[in-house]
Formats: sequence, C-alpha cells, structure tokens
Amino acid sequence: MSKLIIAIDGPVGSGKSTVARRVAELLGYTHLDSGAMYRGVAWKALRDGVPLDSPAELAALAESVRIDLVPRDGNLRVILDGQDITELIRTPEVSHAASVVAAIPGVRHPMVAEQRRAGAQGGIVMEGRDIGSVVFPHADLKIFLEASPEVRAERRLLELQEKGEPPARSPGPRARDVAAGTRGGRCGCRQYRDGCGRDCAGDRHVRGGKRGDS
Repeated sequence: MSKLIIAIDGPVGSGKSTVARRVAELLGYTHLDSGAMYRGVAWKALRDGVPLDSPAELAALAESVRIDLVPRDGNLRVILDGQDITELIRTPEVSHAASVVAAIPGVRHPMVAEQRRAGAQGGIVMEGRDIGSVVFPHADLKIFLEASPEVRAERRLLELQEKGEPPARSPGPRARDVAAGTRGGRCGCRQYRDGCGRDCAGDRHVRGGKRGDS
C-alpha cells in the first residue's frame, strides 16, 4: 500500500507540532515541520547580513539555499546547505526574523517547492500554516486543529518559557494570526474562511483543549 501524505494545519498554539509528531511516530512516518524551513532562511539572512526589509534580497537568498529536514535519533534535524542548524534556529532573533521572511511571496514560493519535494514520496506528516490549502491541497488526509484563544495563549507562554524567551518579545497568537493572513494562502476553515473561497467541507476539523505546542 502506498504511503500517505498527511497535512496538519491550524493557527499558532493549536497543537500542530504535538499532534504531528505523535501521528508520525505511530505510523512510522517522517514528521516535517515547515516552519523550520523559514527559520533556516531567517538564520542565514541574519548570519549573512541580508536586510530583513529587502524582499528582493531575501527572495534571492531563499532561492539559493537547500534545506533538508532529516529524522535522526527520534528528532528532526534541520540541515541547511549541509550544515546542521537545528539548535541555531531556536532563538528569539531567528523567531522574529522568520515571521518577517515568511510573509514574503518570493521566499514562500521556493520554500513551498522544497516542502513539496520533501513530501513527494509520501510517508510524511507535515505541519504548518497553509500546508493543507497551499502546499498539499490534494493530501490524502488534511487535519485542521483549533483551540480557544485562552488555551493557545497558555501554550505559547509555556513554549516561550521553555526557550527562555521573554513573552513581550514575541507576538501572541492573535497577532501571529494577523501576520499569517498576509502570506501566500489561507486555510478556508472557519476563522480563515473569508477571502479563501475554498470548500473545506471535506477536511477533518479537531478542536484541542489540552496543552501542547504550536
């Protein structure tokens, strides 16, 4: 039997990463975190001194890099141009820069191509914003996770505390929702239905109430 492509979407703090990791573990699939790719581009931009207010330079940078997400010892390693940058991309500065670069169409286009390349053979669980609507619109299974703003805010706070990142330095769930709305696509489910025009009646919606990460 051919292996499936499973796409897990939803707003920040809805539990995408927790669910995706667990599903991949149970099925013996590869878990791919699309957000790590944007963090990789952001890290390289900061390292190389590429201005974050220059969409053209950031787009050229994104076109020039190769990012691989490699499962290793139960963890997902982020490899950029042959260098393991997994730990390097989990900093407040990279988090902020990633939010900037992810809103640039010229960055998103090559990253979407990379994500499709990574999942072309199936046997993956990929999570992230726009995964089910833009990256893999014809995925075998699409899951859209939801959680109340209060639960999402609590998860986000716990995530920041674990990273040692002051909450005031990072946007909350609502602010990140607004920022995500400027990206290359939207999920057509519930709070993202306006402006999407996509029929999501066949998608599986799950509302989360327990703690997890984004």
